[in-house]
Amino acid sequence: MNFAWSEPLSVGNGAIDADHKNLINQVNGLVHAIRMRNSSDIAHAFNHLEHNLCLHFVNEKNIAWAIGFDFSYHELAQQYGLNELRFLKGLLSSKKCLWFDEAIEHFTLFLESWIFDYHINSLDMRMKPVLQALPYDFMPCDLSIERTYG
Repeated sequence: MNFAWSEPLSVGNGAIDADHKNLINQVNGLVHAIRMRNSSDIAHAFNHLEHNLCLHFVNEKNIAWAIGFDFSYHELAQQYGLNELRFLKGLLSSKKCLWFDEAIEHFTLFLESWIFDYHINSLDMRMKPVLQALPYDFMPCDLSIERTYG
């Protein structure tokens, strides 16, 4: 089952919402690869997701800094989530796609829950009240350069 971004997941900023849409699609791709037990697709999907999460975390930090939002807890939580993702990547890689159906459900539920419930709905919604007071397309100058050329 693929999950999709919807309006209630909006944090009030176009750049962050676009990142979330992209990350949700990547999690859906990773979940599909896990269910298909395709080790090369799993490795590629994990690497792609990890890379884009790191970019997203930098974007969020830049926006938070520009709006005066205390990002210290957020940053620690992001690092924890990234460490959990890396742990899961290592665990799945070590098993070489030899896992029970119940394990697949466990792994996929973790990924879906992490992106929706933890990252977007728990962490990023904390910025929403501040972001909603700004134009939806608000982006710090240095971030717009990074997103265009980075």
